[in-house]
Amino acid sequence: MATAAPAMPPPGFDALSPEEKLDYIEALWERFTADPESVPVPEWHREVVAERVAAHERGEGSARSWDAVQRDLRAKLRDVRCP
Repeated sequence: MATAAPAMPPPGFDALSPEEKLDYIEALWERFTADPESVPVPEWHREVVAERVAAHERGEGSARSWDAVQRDLRAKLRDVRCP
């Protein structure tokens, strides 16, 4: 027996400030992902990952360490000026 889809957006959501909406969404995501094994993964996601891993193992494309990625992102964020 299928359950009815919840109201979208949930009651009161539109009355929230943008910051409150983000907090709500983050809390919802944390609740949803509390049990990673229960999160459905579409088969096409698995296929894309397998293709990318195979390409990496063949030496195709490029890869960077997480430290390098973080360093570059931090440098970009330092250069961003909020109005």
